[in-house]
Amino acid sequence: MEKNSKIYIAGHKGLVGSAIMRQLVNENFTNIIFRSHTDLDLLNQKEVENFFKEETPEYVFLAAALVGGIEANNNCRAEFIYGNLQIQCNVINSSYLNNVKKLCFLGSSCIYPKLAPQPMKEEYLLDGKLEETNEPYAIAKIAGIKMCESYNRQFGTNYISVMPTNLYGPNDNFDLSSSHVLPALIRKFIEAKESNSPTVKIWGSGKPKREFLFVDDMAEATVFLMQNYNSSEIINIGSGKDISISELAELLKELTRFNGEIIYDSSKPDGTPRKLLDVSKINSLGWTAETSLKEGIKKTIEWYQNQKVVV
Repeated sequence: MEKNSKIYIAGHKGLVGSAIMRQLVNENFTNIIFRSHTDLDLLNQKEVENFFKEETPEYVFLAAALVGGIEANNNCRAEFIYGNLQIQCNVINSSYLNNVKKLCFLGSSCIYPKLAPQPMKEEYLLDGKLEETNEPYAIAKIAGIKMCESYNRQFGTNYISVMPTNLYGPNDNFDLSSSHVLPALIRKFIEAKESNSPTVKIWGSGKPKREFLFVDDMAEATVFLMQNYNSSEIINIGSGKDISISELAELLKELTRFNGEIIYDSSKPDGTPRKLLDVSKINSLGWTAETSLKEGIKKTIEWYQNQKVVV
């Protein structure tokens, strides 16, 4: 990508898209285009086709998606599979029809089998059963991967698929009914501290282990891959380190200065026992994550509290 290349970010307001935009601006890219949902409905095939014909972007970051945590994944199964398939089909096919030079599809670590060996290598894709609560979302993402791969094979396009681990940071979703585990816990601990609550209740046993990556690190990796990686084979983006939910809760307790008790509701589902990505592939290309979990959470807490003040 040249500094004046026309770059379209689909999903520029979300956690991932906004971080990619910050990274591109930091790297002095000057011709970034985007549309809000009110101006462009990515579920509408005709609107997407017209947008690509009119704007003719050279590069595309497909970061738009319907996402959520265990509860949202389980309760919105139809919306998640339909919406994500629609978005992907519309953007990927319009990119092909309008000669986009390169597209980056943002997947998710949930594409891997529930009981995949740890850490999870890229070749484990489709090697076992998915985690049941987020199966519709994962299947949609796998379809996007295979769509990129198929267009590359049949039409000679240059579409890459990157698989980030669990992300967090500015512009995350902190709604308790639809957010992922880390932003939900950040909000719970902050509100418990502010209200002098004696307890914080957490879904599950606290035993599952998760890998987390600060979203600005992910954006740096994604832009790096857009300029240095050209293959249909998926590539993981992660920190290469994981932590149990109970250890994470203790860290949040420390950072928010919450003095009460942590209670685990084992009647609620744990989800996948462990999710750690093998990041040796991206590391071998010259990229490694730099932001520690503690530092990233500090930045996220600060952003969240500043947003509350603004609101």
